Amino acid sequence: MFKGLVIILLIFSCLLSNGATPPNGDRILGKWVSSEKNLVVQVYKSGDRFRGKITWYKDDPAKAMDEWTDKHNPDPALRSRKILGMDVLRDLKYDPKDDVWEDGMIYEAKTGKEYNASAYIDKQGILRVKGYWHLKIFGKTMTFRRL
Repeated sequence: MFKGLVIILLIFSCLLSNGATPPNGDRILGKWVSSEKNLVVQVYKSGDRFRGKITWYKDDPAKAMDEWTDKHNPDPALRSRKILGMDVLRDLKYDPKDDVWEDGMIYEAKTGKEYNASAYIDKQGILRVKGYWHLKIFGKTMTFRRL
């Protein structure tokens, strides 16, 4: 009986160490809705970095989502690209020591400006994404709940 229990525990331990559980950094993957419920961003992985694209947003109901373009972009060649489906978060790298995603960039389509970005998931499961200009104390944090 004891020998059988040891074998079961060994098999279970091998399954867990063999990739059956995703890396902790992948917890950020998926769709997230803003606290204002006016924006949905899908976070996905690209290599060892994380990116986020707009999959839904609510702005002016007189204009369909797929008609909005990146008209404030400083690059005239990008002003005609659609906001729906556009990457607004890029290059976040997971830091397992601090359990945060750092060194990314976030794009604000309403102004055409890009900022440094970091993110973490708090104990309540809320994703907190901070956009800032070089120093984190001069930034703004957006909160998201998982869809």
